[in-house]
Amino acid sequence: MSESIWLHYARPRPHWYLLTAAEQREKQARWDALSRRAAVEGAHFVGRYHIRGQHDFETVDVWTFPDAQAAFDYWSGLTAAAYNQWFAFANNIGLGLEKQDVEKQAAEIRDHDNSGT
Repeated sequence: MSESIWLHYARPRPHWYLLTAAEQREKQARWDALSRRAAVEGAHFVGRYHIRGQHDFETVDVWTFPDAQAAFDYWSGLTAAAYNQWFAFANNIGLGLEKQDVEKQAAEIRDHDNSGT
């Protein structure tokens, strides 16, 4: 199991659309290189999903990382490459729970539900 999961919500900022297609590709190529490096270092890109409904963002990228520091390092690389100047974003990180912790939480929920309180 991966130690952490990273959810990255994004939408292009209006000035992104003022760039030529070649300028957009150039910037995207820099960010893609960072993604490849993260993968070599143990990250896994699960996928990009379109968000529907009432939400501030257009897409969510789901990644797993060996640990929270690896996710932070990846994000630091993106910001150093000016990603945040071109895309509005929000990030969430979650740390993995041990199986026994999850089973204990499930048992507590069942016990609470069965107690009638």
